[in-house]
Amino acid sequence: MPSEKNGVAVKTRISILFVGIAVLASAALVACDVERRKSDAELGLNTQQSAGRQIYDTECGRCHEPYSTRGKKGPGLKGMYQRKYLSLSGLPATDERVSDIVRLGRGEMPAFSQKLSAQDLQDLLAYLHTL
Repeated sequence: MPSEKNGVAVKTRISILFVGIAVLASAALVACDVERRKSDAELGLNTQQSAGRQIYDTECGRCHEPYSTRGKKGPGLKGMYQRKYLSLSGLPATDERVSDIVRLGRGEMPAFSQKLSAQDLQDLLAYLHTL
């Protein structure tokens, strides 16, 4: 009965192959929504914007998606300054309003006035303008 064993082994390998293909296809579909992180140079960021991106990564990225309008805990920030009003507050999308929200906090967002210097805030705003 060696042929029966070989037949079962072949069927098992084919089943494993199909499962593997299905897993890879699923991973590819999920990856379509995730964009590769571009370098500062690829984004054309100047020194101030690069510094702001580092601050964003450290302080903002866990709650806000930079290159998506979809949010995590807070709203996505893609195109924030291209809109007339900020998405959750309805306030005008200006440096003054965004600075106030970052410094003082709002709703579930904590205040960063004790963590960020005036220069840090200016660097962060410069980066936010690139989104």
